[in-house]
Amino acid sequence: MAIRIDGKALAQKMQSELADKVSLLKAEKGVVPGLVVILVGDDPASHIYVRNKERAAEKAGFYSETVRLSADISQEELLAIVDKYNHDDRFHGILVQLPLPAHIDEDSVVLAIDPDKDVDGFHHVNTGRLWSGQPMMVPCTPAGIMKMFEVYGISLEGKNAVVVGRSNIVGKPMAALLLEANATVTSTHSKTCHLSEITHKADILVVAIGKANFITADYVKNGAVVIDVGMNRDADGKLAGDVDFASVEPKASYITPVPGGVGPMTITMLLEQTYEAARRSLGH
Repeated sequence: MAIRIDGKALAQKMQSELADKVSLLKAEKGVVPGLVVILVGDDPASHIYVRNKERAAEKAGFYSETVRLSADISQEELLAIVDKYNHDDRFHGILVQLPLPAHIDEDSVVLAIDPDKDVDGFHHVNTGRLWSGQPMMVPCTPAGIMKMFEVYGISLEGKNAVVVGRSNIVGKPMAALLLEANATVTSTHSKTCHLSEITHKADILVVAIGKANFITADYVKNGAVVIDVGMNRDADGKLAGDVDFASVEPKASYITPVPGGVGPMTITMLLEQTYEAARRSLGH
């Protein structure tokens, strides 16, 4: 039976330690990490995510601000707001909550954020830094997964790692981070032929395909480390990952549950990257 990777407990521990680091930074340097979250429109899931980010930031001692904007705001008005925070030294991290309304071009907004304040790690400059082996701001979910590997002592060097999913948010940056850790990486997706044959060879399997219970025991090698990034609703409306936990857990060596696995680490890494950006603003 697999060891369950407890992302919730790890996130709580890291956020507690982060609060101590923030307190020390304020006492020694007079700097408080500042994070602004810009929320456009009324997407219910986005509102939940933003409330969770607000609570976590305040608990860690951050200077936190949320800008809530109407769904009919123009792209030009939104870009002007982003630019204002680019030039506001109180804020070391800027996050524009996605998705945005259909009339706004997401790429234009992401690229308007100062790369040094882009704590989501989506700006092309930060993508380039990641793929050139000099990561600074990294997408938070893959960063959280790498932290899990580190804390649980899961070796990546020389391992066969398979990533299922190719999004800019998870799949692609995950592959880059695994490569940087000296794993041999195969990137797959919903169009991959003979997917189960490929995943069955994986020592490390990271699944971010967005389909409830898609990966069953037939896809998984005995003793594999299985990381489930999925957040879906099954036919009964219950929260489900991309991995069929019940069938896969007996075969895996380590596995993340849903909920309580990868999710809590995402916000934690967002806070960590904002803290590091605050330190860099001092020349550290």
